[in-house]
Amino acid sequence: MSETKQTALVIMAAGIGSRFGGGIKQLEPVGLHGEIIMDYSIHDAIEAGFNKVVFIIRHDIAEAFREAIGDRIAATCARLGVEIAYAYQEKEDLPAGVSLPADRTKPWGTGQAVLACKGLLNEPFVVINADDYYGKEAFVKIHDFLVQDHGDSELCMAGFVLKNTLSENGGVTRGICHMDASGYLTDVEETSNIVKTATGAEVEGKPVDADSLVSMNMWGLTPAFMDLLDKGFVEFFANTPEDKILKAEYLLPIYIDQLLKRSAVSVKVLKTDDKWFGVTYKEDKDFVVASFRALIEAGVYKEDLFSDL
Repeated sequence: MSETKQTALVIMAAGIGSRFGGGIKQLEPVGLHGEIIMDYSIHDAIEAGFNKVVFIIRHDIAEAFREAIGDRIAATCARLGVEIAYAYQEKEDLPAGVSLPADRTKPWGTGQAVLACKGLLNEPFVVINADDYYGKEAFVKIHDFLVQDHGDSELCMAGFVLKNTLSENGGVTRGICHMDASGYLTDVEETSNIVKTATGAEVEGKPVDADSLVSMNMWGLTPAFMDLLDKGFVEFFANTPEDKILKAEYLLPIYIDQLLKRSAVSVKVLKTDDKWFGVTYKEDKDFVVASFRALIEAGVYKEDLFSDL
């Protein structure tokens, strides 16, 4: 494995969480010294070998973002020889010939978010959500996959055990993964309102296998994938009815699922046993704060987070 192969961490931080009471949930402090979830993801990615960080944000949150994390992380990354870049997701960035619907209020989803990085990424990269904590194992596994010699259409994703991804405070939406015998993804079944129960999990009263692997939007992708994503954005507008366009979103997992069905890509599912946590609901924050405190007490992280890199 090459130590110097370039790999990038791409963090989708353009969304403001509607279920989080209107604040910018990605910027909520959760660590002992005001660290946010993204700090831990960046730490784990650099530790695993990623040497570039790309933040996808919007121009209207740029100032708050730089104050809360960007400037601080830029200084840390400069010390560690890690490159930093910014991409901006805006609802106006549309394919040629497509007009912005007059009442559209927000950008076009995670597919468009990653597409905002076109021109910034010439290396394999991992994509994550800003407000999810993924644990160390997934970063190591995806990095190890990306630095091997794979074809342009060979992708990967972290597969989390469903029971390790549930919230105590309400239902969650997860992409339940179906795989072939070799561990390659065949289908992602987007499943809403999965609720934690005493014995596992259920949806509308029906049990769900709590040991299923699910997608948490952590994908290992190639630079060539950007061209597919570009074409997919054009298809998205061509195929979305006019009466649905105000709310429609171009979503990364749904587009990857479409590519799978066309045999245009392969996706290796890399299982991780780490416990996911994130701030989906306002009430989740106390749990996340306590979880990071426990990880520090267990020696998983230093109190001075980046001091061990």
